[in-house]
Amino acid sequence: MKIVRPFTVTEVSAGGLVISGHDSNLVALISHRNRGGGADWCLPKGHIERGEKTAETAVREVYEETGLEAEVISKIGEIKYSFRLGPKRIRKTVHHYLMKQVGGDLNHQGDPTGEVLAVKWFAMHELHDVLAHENEKKMVTLAWEILG
Repeated sequence: MKIVRPFTVTEVSAGGLVISGHDSNLVALISHRNRGGGADWCLPKGHIERGEKTAETAVREVYEETGLEAEVISKIGEIKYSFRLGPKRIRKTVHHYLMKQVGGDLNHQGDPTGEVLAVKWFAMHELHDVLAHENEKKMVTLAWEILG
């Protein structure tokens, strides 16, 4: 019997909360397939590419996953968590930014991975009800504080 020992991988991603350039009460979310086969609404985000700063990754990932051109207003914070994927223990850090749309149209046609199932504008007051992950709900609360 072969024993497979777990090993740890560190991953870093960035993304965030994008406010509509036309209505500051609207936020763009993406829907993607969860591990159970259902669909979850979450903030757009993705992995950092070689040579990128986290804010650059956030802007690029937002564009790829939502079709929106955005500029960073402020850093909201970081989420750290870990999970197992087969023999791998993945330790992940996600940097979240508050951003404002400066161009583009809401669509997920540019998603290079094909992971995004849908994109949609949600009113700020709906976010705690529709976001799938508690840690992202905390980022929304922090963004509200930044916005005053």
